Amino acid sequence: MITFHLARADNGVIGVDGDLPWRLPADLRRFKAQTMGKPMVMGRKTFESFPSPLPGRRHIVLTRDPAWRAEGAEVVHSVEQALATAGNGEVAIIGGAEIFALFLDRADRIELTEVHLSPAGDAVVPPFGPEWRETARDDHPAEGERPAYSFVTLERLS
Repeated sequence: MITFHLARADNGVIGVDGDLPWRLPADLRRFKAQTMGKPMVMGRKTFESFPSPLPGRRHIVLTRDPAWRAEGAEVVHSVEQALATAGNGEVAIIGGAEIFALFLDRADRIELTEVHLSPAGDAVVPPFGPEWRETARDDHPAEGERPAYSFVTLERLS
């Protein structure tokens, strides 16, 4: 099973300057709970946005740079190599935008945090198409400086 894990603003923005344009501790807790113990596939920029590798998870980094290496990263250069490296079981695809586009036709489920604001950003993921069905939604109101958000699960129609 291939599952996307992402937070996306109402305007499609998922990042700005290698960071998230919002602070939502509940989203980070959900991400940790959903990815713990699973192989995570990500791009180089996503890996480099972490202060250090995230504990309890494998970091499979898909990059075009044949010379790139980093402590804690399992480097791969194709979608097929990433999936072979991840092995059987659930694979967490965690970004960025180019990685989501590469795996979209293979994804089975999307764990999406809809962030209800429209910030400026340089990484965008377009809306998911009609082949996706919403199977769960948990809405949360804005709180102080934190925007309203919704935890949404989408599953591919067979």
